[in-house]
Amino acid sequence: MDFEKLADLLFPQVTKKPADIEAEFPPRSLPEGAKVTRFAPSPTGFVHFGGLFPTTVAERLAHQSGGVLYLRIEDTDAKREVPGAAEALIRTLSVYGVNFDEGAILGEDGKVADHGAYGPYKQSLRGPIYHVFAKQLVKEGRAYPCFTTEEELEELGQVNKKEEIKNTDWQAEAEARRAEMLRRRQFTMEEVEANLAVGNPFVLRILADGDPEKKIRFTDLVKGNMEIPENDEDFVLLKSDGIPTYHFAHAVDDHLMGTTHVIRGEEWLPSLAKHLQLFRYLGFKTPKYMHIAQIMRLDEAGNKKKLSKRDMGANMDDYTRMGYCPEAVCEYVMTLLNSNYEEWRMQNPDKSYRDFPFNIKKMSVSGCLFDFRKLDDVSKNVISKMDAKTVADRVTEWALAFDPAFGAALARDPAFTEAIFAIGRGGKKPRKDLATWADAKPYMGFFFDEFFALETTYDETYDRADIRAILEGFLSTYDEADDMNTWFEKVKALGEPLGYTPDMKAYKADPTAYKGSVADVSMFIRLAVTGKLNAPDLYTVMQILGKAQTEDRIQKMLHTLEESK
Repeated sequence: MDFEKLADLLFPQVTKKPADIEAEFPPRSLPEGAKVTRFAPSPTGFVHFGGLFPTTVAERLAHQSGGVLYLRIEDTDAKREVPGAAEALIRTLSVYGVNFDEGAILGEDGKVADHGAYGPYKQSLRGPIYHVFAKQLVKEGRAYPCFTTEEELEELGQVNKKEEIKNTDWQAEAEARRAEMLRRRQFTMEEVEANLAVGNPFVLRILADGDPEKKIRFTDLVKGNMEIPENDEDFVLLKSDGIPTYHFAHAVDDHLMGTTHVIRGEEWLPSLAKHLQLFRYLGFKTPKYMHIAQIMRLDEAGNKKKLSKRDMGANMDDYTRMGYCPEAVCEYVMTLLNSNYEEWRMQNPDKSYRDFPFNIKKMSVSGCLFDFRKLDDVSKNVISKMDAKTVADRVTEWALAFDPAFGAALARDPAFTEAIFAIGRGGKKPRKDLATWADAKPYMGFFFDEFFALETTYDETYDRADIRAILEGFLSTYDEADDMNTWFEKVKALGEPLGYTPDMKAYKADPTAYKGSVADVSMFIRLAVTGKLNAPDLYTVMQILGKAQTEDRIQKMLHTLEESK
């Protein structure tokens, strides 16, 4: 077979050679040890939490080493592409601190545009580049055309490995497929010319040289030393429309764009032999691969399952709607990625998670378990360290989008709102009431009359006459100008004549000797003012509400008690 002639017949429009393309993509000028990583999604939907995982690894490896992180849009499957998905993906990742040094970015018109010297960064725009390398493979006798329908080719390439093992019919069918593949390798130049003359499309297949009985030794940076079967499948390089498959496009692009490390999910391991073969055929240096274990969750029965796209928390947009701050989600991701992150965080409570020395060797080989409770704990810590203005502004912004009535109340008087979130904030042990911005309304909605509601009533074990006496006594002695100590002394004095001791030690020693303690007295007042049994510091709450509103709520409680006689 005259492979030079075959290549010219298949690709008459291609005049460039691989060396010409290489010259257009010169090696990057980077410090020694700098890593070049990428996120290369298909624009087929929302950003999955499982996508943020490897992207965070890519971002950390690149930026910790003084390297480059770029975004490549792998849009070669037009049938599955969702309009606007690429733009939404870029915006979402930006929210979660993943900022690309180059690649596909959003232009001023809000559409994807190129930024960098190694574009185009959308694979659908790189067709002529792939064809140059495809033609070279044909010239070398390492790829061949297959003139047939797309449906036949799809069927030819599908083999159910599990069924092969347990079903002899499947094994026979697999052998038949193999025989058919070998038959299609046999063709004449005249047949090629005849097909081209009548305009029959072709797909380009690799001429595999692997033996599945032999193994390739390979070192994965996460999973360690591995052995995988050689590839013996003549998989498709170019589809009948001239668009490359993922396998071919990623090999060419990762080489030309200077990718040093490919971080992806372990579901790509079955394709690894194909990719290694491609890099060898093309004469490219193979990048280092990291295959990250799948993220798991517990189902209702306590069994581990893969976090699927239908699960809550899979869609990164879920976190925005639920009110999680991006910093908390990023922090949580770091706890999943490196086993020593939490120890580092305890030693460095005030540093950014970006200061953490991320280490590939500390990554889990077996996978990580997604847990909302752990995310909440991380988030409470993150939010507790924010200043009051930051929390007030961000809760307001979230509420205006997802709870407009509450958002309007918060925005009405920003200084008032900020004062609320200042309660218990700062110091060595700040309050940790908020895991999400959505928690703000149950926590402090009582400050606004339109959201005030009694979450409970006084227990029947308490004497209603005592409660009325204490509330009335409080109103008669309350002075907004009192400092906290004076205020609390008055509270203690209210209950003592009625049998509520101000001495907590005495009460704990013999609770039967008293009707209750000053804690009960405070609870009577707290419920009247806040509607809650648990609320922020009551003295501070009253200072923020002001004398008129505090007294009005107590009066209303007295009225309620009178009606319930």
